[in-house]
Amino acid sequence: MNKHAPADEMRKELDNMLSKINAMEIIASDEFQKGSVKVLRALVEGQIHSINEFEHLKKAMDLLTLELFKVQNKIKSQV
Repeated sequence: MNKHAPADEMRKELDNMLSKINAMEIIASDEFQKGSVKVLRALVEGQIHSINEFEHLKKAMDLLTLELFKVQNKIKSQV
């Protein structure tokens, strides 16, 4: 099973996609194309948001783990 790309690399690829979507919006000639561009933009921006939120969750879990180890060490030192 392939390991997925790091968050920074995924964010960079999504930013590149967003740039291409912006270019598509400029050349969109009818309402269908403009609507499609809006959908694509929403999907890419949602993916970027998900990556950012996941990074925040990882940091929160790391901080929680550190606090648990501190509590565990305090309990062990009291015994």
